[in-house]
Amino acid sequence: MWTTALVLFQFSALARADSSAAVVTPQDCSLECIKEGGRACEYCRVTRDDVKKALGFNTFPVFGSCIPWPCFELLGDDDPNICQHYVQAPNDVKIEFVPETNPESETIVVSWKPSYYGIAFLRGFQVSLQALGGSSTACQLFLFHRNVSLLTSHTEMVYKSDPFPSLSLGSQYAVTVMALPVPEQWEKFYQSKIFSTRSCAEKNGLEQCKHDWYPKHIEVHQKGTVITVTFNLAPPKLGIRNYFSLCYANGMKRYTDITPNSSNNKTHHSYQLNGLQEGTNYTCEIAANEVDAVRKTFNVQVTAIQKEAAPDTPSLAVALPLCLALVAIFGLLLAALTRWRPKLRRNKFDLKPDIFRQYEESGTPKEMVSLPETRLTPPRLLMCYSSNDGPTHVKAVMQLGAFIQQHMATQVFLDLWDSLSVAEEGGMAWHCRQIQESDFVMVVCSPGLKQRPVTPQPDECDEDEEVLGLGSNAYCTEAVIQLIGEEVGRAKARGQNLSKYMSAVFEYSEETDVPAELRLVSHYTLTRDLPLLFSHLHGVELHRPGCYLKIKHITEEGFASVPAGAALQLAIYEAGMTMKAKSQHAVEGAD
Repeated sequence: MWTTALVLFQFSALARADSSAAVVTPQDCSLECIKEGGRACEYCRVTRDDVKKALGFNTFPVFGSCIPWPCFELLGDDDPNICQHYVQAPNDVKIEFVPETNPESETIVVSWKPSYYGIAFLRGFQVSLQALGGSSTACQLFLFHRNVSLLTSHTEMVYKSDPFPSLSLGSQYAVTVMALPVPEQWEKFYQSKIFSTRSCAEKNGLEQCKHDWYPKHIEVHQKGTVITVTFNLAPPKLGIRNYFSLCYANGMKRYTDITPNSSNNKTHHSYQLNGLQEGTNYTCEIAANEVDAVRKTFNVQVTAIQKEAAPDTPSLAVALPLCLALVAIFGLLLAALTRWRPKLRRNKFDLKPDIFRQYEESGTPKEMVSLPETRLTPPRLLMCYSSNDGPTHVKAVMQLGAFIQQHMATQVFLDLWDSLSVAEEGGMAWHCRQIQESDFVMVVCSPGLKQRPVTPQPDECDEDEEVLGLGSNAYCTEAVIQLIGEEVGRAKARGQNLSKYMSAVFEYSEETDVPAELRLVSHYTLTRDLPLLFSHLHGVELHRPGCYLKIKHITEEGFASVPAGAALQLAIYEAGMTMKAKSQHAVEGAD
């Protein structure tokens, strides 16, 4: 029994020792110790002074202690063979934020695990940090002693870098962990990760950040025709003295400049909204009058005020003659109606229909049709198309996307507008992600949609050098359409709603250009069906008893009255002329 207890105690002690050694942090040691293979130099940080002493000159300060070929330069003089082996890239790269006393910056530590491929020949790591969109760079170098030979069990060890301080808040960075040595013809020696530092509000709290501050508490009160808005003021230490409010509805905007008097109330302020129409729902924004200030959105529903006349109680001397006069008038009207009734019957069919139409149009009640209030963000629409029909067709697709985004309250996603992500993810991967994340998917069909690329290409359509050109989706279109067709067929088989998917053609295309996979979904001809497309995207009815939805900028006659609509009309005309010339050329060539 005592033997069993002793063995268990020893195993628990070993487990505690292993767990304590699971994380390896850099240690201070000289370059001579690393080269000699001393046991005290297991995982060492290499400083700029060590690099200068070994190379005889200073490196650029922005690169820290990093150099292009650290294993060859620092360890390869005595034994070049130790830097000739391939080592796989590290795994499980993680970013950890550490406490930072400076409220305007962040400090991180990078951690990772080594790969078991070539771990016996691993000589160290090089960690670099690059600010995306900027020139800021930092780099750290860590080496093992030359006699080390790690085992496969060391792949569970977590290695850490030194802290990277003074990172800007709310910025994006890319960290790269490189395994050493790095042979010249080896490509899988590093692992990169993109991360974002916390914003000022996330790190310090909203009340500590002038750039991120916005009113949190807003109350709207209406008394008669007076609308009063009350909101919380910014803390005095932020130095915000002026605010503004902007309300808009039906194409109209109302701007209100707000200058609170801090002597009256230092925490809240109330102001009045003037010039708003009764019976209208407004979307309002309020923010500090600062550059790039965050805006707080709230809704104001201006109710109609019914004006009732105060009842008067006339005296009997006045009421009695009025009653007698009304009785006399009623008798005369009854006699006249009895006399003229046959004449009205004879002239019944002589009335002109235009009179009734004018009367009905003038008397039709006007009703405001508002968008559903359950949606907090605009619907996301992915537009797919084929570039086989040339740049004029692609231009028409781009102008259509711009018009939908500007005048149909919809967020449009188009591969030409997100070329960086397409290049990074690949055409198919980008389209797959957008199909899953979008509320609606619309395929703009054209004759080129059924054409296959003339030149065979690899399966991965994102590896071609023309990823960013107009022909970026020439080899992805067929696969994307097949993917959408599978999604439609699967939804149809399960009895699910197919409203997410739709097809569209411009006026110069035919309905036969719609692939068979998309014959089950809604189809629109543009620009004739712009109101139907708007109804589809926002789930509103175009016609109701006594009213109909009419938005000037999305009708077939009025869409060209705005710059985006005029550009769309011109692009469709040019694409149609190009299509017509191409078809005529094809006919002449056949003859």
